[in-house]
Amino acid sequence: MSTQATDVPPPVALLQLVTGYWVSQAIYVAAKLGIADLLKDGPKSSDELAQATGTHARSLYRLLRALASVGVFAEAEDGRFGLTPLGECLQTGIPGSVRALTMMTSSEGWYRAWGDLLHSVRTGETAFNHVFGMDLWQYAAQNPEAAALVTEAMAEFTTQVSTAVVTAYDFSRFSKIVDVGGGNGTLLLSILQANPQMSGVLFDLPYVVEDARKHIAATDLTGRCEVVAGDFFASVPSGGDAYILKNIIHGWDDEHALKILQNCHRAMAENGKLLLVEGVIPPGNEPFRGKLVDLHMLVIAGGGGCERTEAEYRALFAAAGFTLTNVVPLQSLLGFSVIEGVRA
Repeated sequence: MSTQATDVPPPVALLQLVTGYWVSQAIYVAAKLGIADLLKDGPKSSDELAQATGTHARSLYRLLRALASVGVFAEAEDGRFGLTPLGECLQTGIPGSVRALTMMTSSEGWYRAWGDLLHSVRTGETAFNHVFGMDLWQYAAQNPEAAALVTEAMAEFTTQVSTAVVTAYDFSRFSKIVDVGGGNGTLLLSILQANPQMSGVLFDLPYVVEDARKHIAATDLTGRCEVVAGDFFASVPSGGDAYILKNIIHGWDDEHALKILQNCHRAMAENGKLLLVEGVIPPGNEPFRGKLVDLHMLVIAGGGGCERTEAEYRALFAAAGFTLTNVVPLQSLLGFSVIEGVRA
């Protein structure tokens, strides 16, 4: 989506961009209060919603009126508010929900770090670390509520991306796939469910795979899905003919990314395939959400994380012993692709 408005004067268009955080913070408050869940059975007045949420009725009305003006809710003539297609996405636990993602994106940690973007641009350092004196994962370890929100948001995100991956990419040629840094197993389970001929290995850090084991145990795929704990900077499980990494490589600079990919190269079968699920930055001025995600990596992610162009991925693949063979765009959040490489 282009951020350039062609039907308003440039100063107005620029101010619309500058005040974008007003809208994002208003949506965050609505998500935090669970407004969409309260409206799922029908419209309600701001007084009713204020009573249910323990908020100031007039102030809540002003919030909802503002969000109705940008299409998140709809205000009827009788003053009651109802859901729109955008607002429905803020409901909890429904297909397509982005409530947790919304709350994480505008939470204190991320919001304050973005407020110090200038520090990152001046120094190349991670603004989050500068603001909080620790990295994102240390912060999560000390803030259980923040950690739980990240887990929930990543589950929402991975569910949507997994559907897009399985729809867009043909896995039928593989017999064993290794999901490196696979989290709770959502992506791997989606692939296995769609490809009954395949077995899989979920690989992640020890504290991550404990939750993954529970997730997998709740399915009928335990016999086809092995869970292995480890560190992908040291090694990854061997013997797969496909290795898939979703949103892993963008979290690291070239040196660390190369190490991960080289470990995959050593572990995989002779004619194995490498599959990265990442954004691929297009050239020139083409609008692409990944260009803003790249800024987010600068602000939030330690380890020199960044988004890359196809040419940059091609060079990274070559350095690790792969030939980039295909980029398959996905119909998903943030415009991801499956980046395919073959073991050279």
